[in-house]
Amino acid sequence: QVQLRESGGGMVQAGGSLRLSCAASGRTFSGYAMAWFRQAPGKEREFVASISWSGTITYYADSVKGRFTISRDNTKNTVYLQMNSLKPEDTAAHYCAARLGPNSMVRSAYTYWGQGTQVTVSS
Repeated sequence: QVQLRESGGGMVQAGGSLRLSCAASGRTFSGYAMAWFRQAPGKEREFVASISWSGTITYYADSVKGRFTISRDNTKNTVYLQMNSLKPEDTAAHYCAARLGPNSMVRSAYTYWGQGTQVTVSS
């Protein structure tokens, strides 16, 4: 079992930045790909970014390319999402997810999920 805990959410004005963190605990972090998803009220949970265990392979949703950066520090069992140039449409609960194996953009591929952290961007 892997437990995931997100932090770093909050309220920011459009054009601002936030950095989300996701700390993993429980079983070894080794071999786990990580991802961020988000869900706005009344909408499906959607893919944002993912990163391989080694950190060398990353995927991004088109809507965040060039603005968001996913990274990880395996010595701290933590994955990050640096969000720059935030827009009101980025407002959503952001969730961290983990899976053993290659990183994926598919929600159902992930086994473990955090409780989420809210990001609110005002115009």
